[in-house]
Amino acid sequence: YIFYTDWMWTSFVVFSVSQSTMLAVGAIYYMLFTGVPGTATYYATIMTIYTWVAKGAWFALGYPYDFVVVPVWIPSAMLLDLTYWATRRNKHAAIIIGGTLVGLSFPLFNMVNLLLVRDPLGVAFKYPRPTLPAYMTPIEPQVGKFYNSP
Repeated sequence: YIFYTDWMWTSFVVFSVSQSTMLAVGAIYYMLFTGVPGTATYYATIMTIYTWVAKGAWFALGYPYDFVVVPVWIPSAMLLDLTYWATRRNKHAAIIIGGTLVGLSFPLFNMVNLLLVRDPLGVAFKYPRPTLPAYMTPIEPQVGKFYNSP
């Protein structure tokens, strides 16, 4: 969540590309090797439940309920299942058309989801990003330090 507020547009694009790719590649892999229509929706449901568990864990640690934004996987997965059913098991059409539908619809569903987050800037300032521990603090390079010494 703080990643969304600090780097809003960049993180939205990065998460949209990575998560829609994860959904399309993972679900098509399962569909093509099992031959079971509806696998994408099943796959998306598992990922949604997994994210709800993560959201609950952060909430139990004292963070606000909106701290973790659950991605909207299921509608895009349903489009992928419909494509797989409609292309009559043509693997290439399922990959191209289904992947395109997921890539176009997933960011839209998640944009609506992110717009519903209550007071993102307030939460970002209330829960600032932690500072780096001492062993990860960058050290300035010592290049040329003794170049002009006598």
